[in-house]
Amino acid sequence: MALQHPADRGGDERGWFERFAESASRFTSSPLFFVFCVGLVSLTVALHVADLGVKWLLLAGDAMTAVTLLLLALLKNSELRSERAVQRKLDAIAAALLEAQGGASGKAHADLRKVIRMEDET
Repeated sequence: MALQHPADRGGDERGWFERFAESASRFTSSPLFFVFCVGLVSLTVALHVADLGVKWLLLAGDAMTAVTLLLLALLKNSELRSERAVQRKLDAIAAALLEAQGGASGKAHADLRKVIRMEDET
C-alpha cells in the first residue's frame, strides 16, 4: 500500500476508494445523514435518561465514536483532493502567466517560476 496523495493515486483514473469517498461525502452532507446523526445522539441521551445500564451506554458511545472516525477519514480525504485540485489550477495559471510574459525576466517572473510545484518540495 503506497502512501500517496489521494489526487496522485492511480493517475487520472479514480480508484475504488476515491469513488467510495466521493459517494460517502455526498451522503454525509445530505439531510438524511443529519437525521441519522440526530437520531444517534437522541438515542444516546435517551439511554442516559433511562439509565438502562453501562452495556447500552457503551454501545451507543462506540457507535458515535465509529461514525466520528469514519467521518474524519472521509473529511481528510476530501480535503486533500480539493487542496491538490486548487494547487493544480494555480500552477496552470502561473504557467500561463509565464507563457504570456514570453522572454521577460524580472524578479516577479523568477519568483513565479520558483513557486510552481512548490508543494512537492515540502
